[in-house]
Amino acid sequence: MELLCLEMDTILRARPDPNILCDDRVLQSLLTIEERFIPQCSYFKCVQKDIQPFMRRMVATWMLEVCEEQKCEEEVFPLAMNYLDRFLAVVPTRKCDLQLLGAVCMFLASKLKETRPLTADKLCIYTDNSIRPQELLEWELVVLGKLKWNLAAVTPNDFIEHIVRKLPLPEDKLALIRKHVQTFIALCATDFNFAMYPPSMIATGSVGAAICGLQLDSGDQSQWGDSLTDLLAKITNTEVDCLKECQEQIERVLVSSLREGRQQQQQQHQQQVQHGPSSKTMDELDQSSTPTDVRDINL
Repeated sequence: MELLCLEMDTILRARPDPNILCDDRVLQSLLTIEERFIPQCSYFKCVQKDIQPFMRRMVATWMLEVCEEQKCEEEVFPLAMNYLDRFLAVVPTRKCDLQLLGAVCMFLASKLKETRPLTADKLCIYTDNSIRPQELLEWELVVLGKLKWNLAAVTPNDFIEHIVRKLPLPEDKLALIRKHVQTFIALCATDFNFAMYPPSMIATGSVGAAICGLQLDSGDQSQWGDSLTDLLAKITNTEVDCLKECQEQIERVLVSSLREGRQQQQQQHQQQVQHGPSSKTMDELDQSSTPTDVRDINL
């Protein structure tokens, strides 16, 4: 007798609803309301006095590592960063509270997107117990109040399937394209320069960057009709020039991330040579310094 109950994947995932993904009214509705969830100002200039852009990047990288290690849904991290940016746009925050805010935003996003949300105790462990569960729960109410309980924000991930389904892409490449697009979106979420971009533009630029990186647009050009950028711009009603600039900026962020990952890997290798082998392998060290799948992406 086989104990199949011990072998089955216990994580429940929602299946895509074709009735939603194939209805153009859903896409138009997303495009109509997306600007409601964009921070209204560059808060480093007019709201925040104690927090700097590099601090946001550090906490964003930590949040991404937590989401990846916990195997959260791909939507959790971009949604959590949306909460964080919207909160920082209205509430002056001390830098010592930034990690606590990041933990609260992951806590809320996982409740909305996960069948098994992250627990307060687990998130506190990821902060090396620098915060207490009760403190996290108290801040949860503060964040909810400042966001006016409006948590169902539109993120770039909401547009991926709507865009991909309208492109003449090979079926055997769709999973790889989605993986690359999700990685680009996560990279954009860690970079404040994209914080006030419309989610549809980030999603469209990420799809374009993924297709160009995989060189899927260099084969039979006739299948695209217009150029790839023009076709993508039509799908989301985006200006072609703005979309091109967004895609180029995404590619620059990718190159920068890859360069930083290589530099950190070299530094770790030099430290290992100087101090002898450690308990961690080089793969583990590299993974910790490069928390996304950018190493799998081609330019």
